[in-house]
Amino acid sequence: MTDRYPEIDGVIEYIHENIYDPLPLSKLAGYAGYSPYHFSRIFKERVGLSPLYYVSSHRLQRAKDLLLRTNLSIRDIALEIGQQSLGTFTTRFTERVGMTPSDFRNSTLQADDHLRALQQLNHWPAWHSASEQYFKIEGTVEAEIPFEGIILIGLFAKPIPEGLPLYGTLLSSLGHFCFTNVKPGVYYLMATSVSWGTQAVDFLLPQTTLRTRSKKPIIVGPHSIVPHQQVMLHPPRLDDPPILISLPVLMDRFLTRVAQKNN
Repeated sequence: MTDRYPEIDGVIEYIHENIYDPLPLSKLAGYAGYSPYHFSRIFKERVGLSPLYYVSSHRLQRAKDLLLRTNLSIRDIALEIGQQSLGTFTTRFTERVGMTPSDFRNSTLQADDHLRALQQLNHWPAWHSASEQYFKIEGTVEAEIPFEGIILIGLFAKPIPEGLPLYGTLLSSLGHFCFTNVKPGVYYLMATSVSWGTQAVDFLLPQTTLRTRSKKPIIVGPHSIVPHQQVMLHPPRLDDPPILISLPVLMDRFLTRVAQKNN
């Protein structure tokens, strides 16, 4: 973890301990001893997200946890994380997790099936676009801790793994990756891993999986040169945002593409 702005660590711990309480910007800034403007600036520089977006992300992560580990109704879970409107909660959850709260609650068996199907794949195809009219982003994935399993890697619109990636794939091992036909734009590279034998609940709520993310954007354009990306998977760090996208959604999309390519 970086030593830059170490005082932010205390604010992050405070957020985690009081996630169900009102946490306006003024309260967080006051806890850190800064003005709201200065606090927002250094928090975003350290974490990559604004303070309130970081808070809302962890509240959705708590909602995922409550959906799988309790029998609370979806309405009660929405209220628990401070969301008064069930419709708004459902919309935001679906956009950022990739499925409705109800579908997420009922996805454990499907998640297990997806991981078993991936483990049984004999051939992992390399994906190439038929029309290479745009750009390519490639790099190498390594890990601080050895593991056997899959790597889920994608390019996202924000520096947090939420919603469907704009470009994404699964890898069967560490090493080379490549996204082809990437349109001009601004992207953030995110990745995580799932070891074979991981229980469904542990990758539906990926709090201990190896991960990495780019806080700085990858800019793709006619006059930009995208450098080779060196990606290092590491254990979770205090200032990492939650992995909100449901990993089985990405597994299902990958398996669907494999089936289509084989037909």
